[in-house]
Amino acid sequence: MSLTAWLFFLPACFALNMAPGPNNLLSINVAARHGFMRALVGGTGRLVAFAAMIALAATGLAFVLRASEAIFFAIKLAGAAYLVWLAVQLWRSDAAPIGMKLDDDATLARIARRECLVAAGNPKAILVFTAFLPQFVNVAKPMLPQFGVLGASFLVLECVAIALYSLAGMYLGRWLTRASVRRCFNRACGAFLGAIGVSFLLVRRA
Repeated sequence: MSLTAWLFFLPACFALNMAPGPNNLLSINVAARHGFMRALVGGTGRLVAFAAMIALAATGLAFVLRASEAIFFAIKLAGAAYLVWLAVQLWRSDAAPIGMKLDDDATLARIARRECLVAAGNPKAILVFTAFLPQFVNVAKPMLPQFGVLGASFLVLECVAIALYSLAGMYLGRWLTRASVRRCFNRACGAFLGAIGVSFLLVRRA
Protein backbone atom coordinates (compact mmCIF):
# COMPACT_ATOMS: atom_id res chain seq x y z
CA MET A 1 0.00 0.00 0.00
CA SER A 2 1.40 3.35 -1.03
CA LEU A 3 1.41 6.52 1.05
CA THR A 4 -1.01 8.04 -1.45
CA ALA A 5 -3.50 5.18 -0.98
CA TRP A 6 -3.26 5.55 2.81
CA LEU A 7 -3.86 9.31 2.59
CA PHE A 8 -6.95 8.64 0.49
CA PHE A 9 -8.05 6.02 3.00
CA LEU A 10 -7.94 8.30 6.06
CA PRO A 11 -10.68 10.82 5.14
CA ALA A 12 -12.91 8.12 3.65
CA CYS A 13 -12.46 6.02 6.78
CA PHE A 14 -13.13 8.94 9.14
CA ALA A 15 -16.37 9.64 7.31
CA LEU A 16 -17.43 6.08 8.14
CA ASN A 17 -16.30 6.47 11.75
CA MET A 18 -18.33 9.65 12.16
CA ALA A 19 -21.47 8.41 10.40
CA PRO A 20 -24.44 8.32 12.82
CA GLY A 21 -24.93 4.73 13.83
CA PRO A 22 -25.99 2.64 16.82
CA ASN A 23 -22.64 2.80 18.63
CA ASN A 24 -22.26 6.56 18.20
CA LEU A 25 -25.84 7.04 19.35
CA LEU A 26 -25.06 4.99 22.46
CA SER A 27 -22.07 7.24 23.21
CA ILE A 28 -24.26 10.32 23.01
CA ASN A 29 -26.88 8.82 25.31
CA VAL A 30 -24.39 7.55 27.90
CA ALA A 31 -22.48 10.85 27.96
CA ALA A 32 -25.69 12.86 28.37
CA ARG A 33 -26.85 10.67 31.24
CA HIS A 34 -23.62 9.70 32.98
CA GLY A 35 -20.81 11.96 31.80
CA PHE A 36 -18.03 12.21 29.24
CA MET A 37 -15.45 9.85 30.77
CA ARG A 38 -17.92 7.02 31.30
CA ALA A 39 -19.05 7.26 27.68
CA LEU A 40 -15.47 7.57 26.41
CA VAL A 41 -14.07 4.61 28.34
CA GLY A 42 -17.17 2.45 27.91
CA GLY A 43 -17.28 3.29 24.22
CA THR A 44 -13.97 1.56 23.64
CA GLY A 45 -15.83 -1.74 24.07
CA ARG A 46 -16.73 -1.51 20.39
CA LEU A 47 -13.01 -1.56 19.51
CA VAL A 48 -12.82 -5.21 20.61
CA ALA A 49 -15.49 -6.20 18.09
CA PHE A 50 -13.99 -4.06 15.35
CA ALA A 51 -10.48 -5.42 15.96
CA ALA A 52 -11.85 -8.97 15.68
CA MET A 53 -13.57 -8.10 12.39
CA ILE A 54 -10.35 -6.60 11.03
CA ALA A 55 -8.45 -9.75 12.02
CA LEU A 56 -11.05 -11.90 10.25
CA ALA A 57 -10.82 -9.78 7.12
CA ALA A 58 -7.01 -9.89 7.18
CA THR A 59 -6.89 -13.68 7.47
CA GLY A 60 -9.54 -14.26 4.85
CA LEU A 61 -11.99 -15.86 7.28
CA ALA A 62 -14.47 -13.08 6.57
CA PHE A 63 -15.03 -14.75 3.19
CA VAL A 64 -17.22 -17.25 5.03
CA LEU A 65 -19.47 -14.45 6.24
CA ARG A 66 -19.79 -13.08 2.73
CA ALA A 67 -20.30 -16.49 1.13
CA SER A 68 -22.82 -17.91 3.60
CA GLU A 69 -26.27 -16.35 3.43
CA ALA A 70 -27.33 -18.26 6.56
CA ILE A 71 -24.46 -17.01 8.74
CA PHE A 72 -24.85 -13.45 7.52
CA PHE A 73 -28.61 -13.55 8.12
CA ALA A 74 -28.11 -14.96 11.64
CA ILE A 75 -25.71 -12.15 12.56
CA LYS A 76 -28.04 -9.59 11.00
CA LEU A 77 -31.05 -10.95 12.89
CA ALA A 78 -29.18 -11.07 16.22
CA GLY A 79 -27.94 -7.52 15.78
CA ALA A 80 -31.40 -6.23 14.93
CA ALA A 81 -32.99 -8.03 17.89
CA TYR A 82 -30.40 -6.69 20.32
CA LEU A 83 -30.86 -3.10 19.13
CA VAL A 84 -34.64 -3.37 19.41
CA TRP A 85 -34.21 -4.73 22.94
CA LEU A 86 -31.96 -1.77 23.84
CA ALA A 87 -34.53 0.58 22.31
CA VAL A 88 -37.27 -0.86 24.51
CA GLN A 89 -35.04 -0.52 27.60
CA LEU A 90 -34.35 3.13 26.82
CA TRP A 91 -38.00 3.84 26.09
CA ARG A 92 -39.05 2.33 29.43
CA SER A 93 -36.19 3.79 31.50
CA ASP A 94 -37.10 6.27 34.18
CA ALA A 95 -35.76 9.82 34.08
CA ALA A 96 -33.57 9.67 37.16
CA PRO A 97 -31.92 13.02 37.94
CA ILE A 98 -28.46 13.40 36.45
CA GLY A 99 -25.69 13.12 39.00
CA MET A 100 -27.50 10.68 41.28
CA LYS A 101 -26.19 7.19 42.02
CA LEU A 102 -25.60 5.21 38.84
CA ASP A 103 -27.88 2.29 38.20
CA ASP A 104 -26.52 -1.17 37.44
CA ASP A 105 -26.93 -0.55 33.72
CA ALA A 106 -24.43 2.33 33.84
CA THR A 107 -21.35 0.47 35.06
CA LEU A 108 -18.33 0.71 32.79
CA ALA A 109 -18.30 -3.05 32.25
CA ARG A 110 -21.92 -3.08 31.09
CA ILE A 111 -21.50 -0.05 28.87
CA ALA A 112 -18.40 -1.58 27.24
CA ARG A 113 -20.14 -4.94 26.79
CA ARG A 114 -23.16 -3.25 25.25
CA GLU A 115 -20.93 -1.33 22.82
CA CYS A 116 -19.13 -4.55 21.88
CA LEU A 117 -22.33 -6.50 21.26
CA VAL A 118 -23.90 -3.71 19.21
CA ALA A 119 -20.77 -3.46 17.04
CA ALA A 120 -20.50 -7.24 16.63
CA GLY A 121 -24.11 -7.52 15.52
CA ASN A 122 -23.91 -4.71 12.98
CA PRO A 123 -23.98 -6.21 9.46
CA LYS A 124 -22.92 -2.85 8.02
CA ALA A 125 -19.68 -3.08 9.99
CA ILE A 126 -19.05 -6.55 8.55
CA LEU A 127 -19.46 -5.17 5.05
CA VAL A 128 -17.11 -2.27 5.83
CA PHE A 129 -14.28 -4.60 6.80
CA THR A 130 -14.87 -7.15 4.06
CA ALA A 131 -15.52 -4.75 1.19
CA PHE A 132 -14.11 -1.33 2.11
CA LEU A 133 -10.69 -2.05 3.62
CA PRO A 134 -9.55 -4.46 0.88
CA GLN A 135 -10.00 -1.70 -1.70
CA PHE A 136 -6.85 -0.03 -0.33
CA VAL A 137 -4.73 -3.18 -0.21
CA ASN A 138 -2.07 -3.79 -2.85
CA VAL A 139 -2.38 -7.50 -3.65
CA ALA A 140 1.11 -7.52 -5.14
CA LYS A 141 2.58 -6.91 -1.68
CA PRO A 142 2.22 -8.77 1.66
CA MET A 143 -1.34 -8.13 2.77
CA LEU A 144 -1.16 -8.68 6.53
CA PRO A 145 1.07 -5.62 7.17
CA GLN A 146 -1.24 -3.53 5.01
CA PHE A 147 -4.31 -4.70 6.92
CA GLY A 148 -2.41 -3.94 10.11
CA VAL A 149 -1.86 -0.32 9.06
CA LEU A 150 -5.41 0.11 7.80
CA GLY A 151 -6.91 -1.57 10.85
CA ALA A 152 -4.85 0.46 13.31
CA SER A 153 -5.78 3.65 11.47
CA PHE A 154 -9.46 2.71 11.62
CA LEU A 155 -9.32 2.02 15.36
CA VAL A 156 -7.50 5.29 16.11
CA LEU A 157 -10.07 7.25 14.11
CA GLU A 158 -12.84 5.33 15.87
CA CYS A 159 -11.43 6.52 19.20
CA VAL A 160 -11.65 10.10 17.90
CA ALA A 161 -15.26 9.50 16.89
CA ILE A 162 -16.07 8.11 20.33
CA ALA A 163 -14.58 11.21 21.96
CA LEU A 164 -16.43 13.61 19.67
CA TYR A 165 -19.81 11.92 20.10
CA SER A 166 -19.27 11.66 23.86
CA LEU A 167 -18.43 15.37 23.94
CA ALA A 168 -21.62 16.15 22.07
CA GLY A 169 -23.58 14.04 24.53
CA MET A 170 -21.99 15.80 27.49
CA TYR A 171 -23.16 19.18 26.23
CA LEU A 172 -26.61 17.76 25.60
CA GLY A 173 -26.63 16.72 29.24
CA ARG A 174 -26.77 20.36 30.27
CA TRP A 175 -30.21 20.60 28.73
CA LEU A 176 -31.51 17.52 30.52
CA THR A 177 -32.21 19.12 33.87
CA ARG A 178 -35.96 18.48 33.67
CA ALA A 179 -37.34 14.97 34.07
CA SER A 180 -39.72 15.39 31.14
CA VAL A 181 -36.85 16.43 28.83
CA ARG A 182 -34.72 13.49 29.97
CA ARG A 183 -37.60 11.12 29.36
CA CYS A 184 -38.12 12.50 25.85
CA PHE A 185 -34.38 12.25 25.17
CA ASN A 186 -34.26 8.60 26.23
CA ARG A 187 -37.31 7.79 24.14
CA ALA A 188 -35.89 9.59 21.12
CA CYS A 189 -32.65 7.62 21.41
CA GLY A 190 -34.66 4.45 21.85
CA ALA A 191 -36.75 5.19 18.78
CA PHE A 192 -33.65 5.82 16.67
CA LEU A 193 -31.97 2.63 17.91
CA GLY A 194 -35.11 0.67 17.14
CA ALA A 195 -35.26 2.15 13.64
CA ILE A 196 -31.59 1.29 13.03
CA GLY A 197 -32.23 -2.24 14.29
CA VAL A 198 -35.09 -2.70 11.83
CA SER A 199 -32.93 -1.25 9.05
CA PHE A 200 -30.35 -4.00 9.73
CA LEU A 201 -32.85 -6.45 8.26
CA LEU A 202 -32.65 -4.60 4.94
CA VAL A 203 -28.86 -4.88 4.68
CA ARG A 204 -27.73 -7.34 2.03
CA ARG A 205 -24.37 -8.86 1.28
CA ALA A 206 -22.28 -7.18 -1.38
